[in-house]
Amino acid sequence: MYSRFANRSKTLVTIDACVAQHQGDRKEQQDRAALLPHPKGGGVVLAVVADGMGGHAGGALAAQQVLYTATANLARFSAREESARELLETSFNEANVLIKGSRFINEKDPHSTAVMLLLQPEKVSWAHCGDSRLYSFRGERLLFRTTDHSYVEELVTKGRITHEQALLHPYRNVLLSTLGSKAPPEIDYGESDDLQPGDAFMLCSDGLWGHFNDAELGAVIAAHSARQASDLLINQARERANGSGDNVSLTVIKLLEPPPRPKFKRSRAVA
Repeated sequence: MYSRFANRSKTLVTIDACVAQHQGDRKEQQDRAALLPHPKGGGVVLAVVADGMGGHAGGALAAQQVLYTATANLARFSAREESARELLETSFNEANVLIKGSRFINEKDPHSTAVMLLLQPEKVSWAHCGDSRLYSFRGERLLFRTTDHSYVEELVTKGRITHEQALLHPYRNVLLSTLGSKAPPEIDYGESDDLQPGDAFMLCSDGLWGHFNDAELGAVIAAHSARQASDLLINQARERANGSGDNVSLTVIKLLEPPPRPKFKRSRAVA
């Protein structure tokens, strides 16, 4: 996907974006990922990654509910009447209600993590719940990543283990908050209006980030197009999973300087 918008300084920026998934070594793909342009355009794009859990079909249903609410709310979104925070908050809360309601219909125990990023001409806004992540890079340098709502991330925050140790911790899959749980979900929000060419964002499920450190992700994304980076990361994750890989989902969005417009020389009139 390629499109253009003006940032805060009114400089045109080209968006290079890609959504990619792999089923991994699971029997079913329970992740959902999408890049949703606003139906009315305007340089508004919503990226979504949801990682469903809850047994056969239950997790896929939960993740699909996240994508459904995001799509429906984006179609009604007007930046003049509604804030990005309101769009994201409504989407997460409605998904949570729908997932909890589906438990009674399907006799499953569905849950889902989720991360969303709303890109507008002058800013970017995001929200997440669980351990689906958003990474923000400037070139190869990590500017920011979301903090998982998980047991091991809490240990990292308290300084009891390192990020590297968290990747191998026996309780690394224990989540403290998801959509569809009995307790109200913990949803974190963020926003930035400091956008410039060379910035990149990646949303992904733990089936991807669990195989990389931050520096590796930044280097691959900076050096390749969104599609090439997605292919390389999925292939490397599959190799490192060694036959026991989870579902993999990611969305990469890169902000690039637009190519210069061609200059046409005026031809002289022939008498």
